[in-house]
Amino acid sequence: MSERIRKVNSVISQEMSQLIAQNIDFKPGVFVTISKVDTTDDLRYTRIFIRVFPQSDIDYGLKTMEHEKNTLQKILHKKLHLKILPKISFVHDTTGDEVDEIEKLLAQ
Repeated sequence: MSERIRKVNSVISQEMSQLIAQNIDFKPGVFVTISKVDTTDDLRYTRIFIRVFPQSDIDYGLKTMEHEKNTLQKILHKKLHLKILPKISFVHDTTGDEVDEIEKLLAQ
């Protein structure tokens, strides 16, 4: 991954975190965090990996993010100063779940 892509990922992560906090009202007790951002080398697509707490509300969190995707993307594009603006998609980050399972197995 090039240094430019790393910087773009970092900026998208920071901006999107702020946008989520400012523009999306989740039901009480539900929190959504960005764990990773992955942008293609041609800057056309960005996958934003999210974690939803509590885990029982994963479907709700993903549906809410998908519902607000166009609004978030428009605001994000205004903040990014790029010639090519990536199309975003939200993906549930399962790496934390896998780590939890491994820790449980090791504890046995």
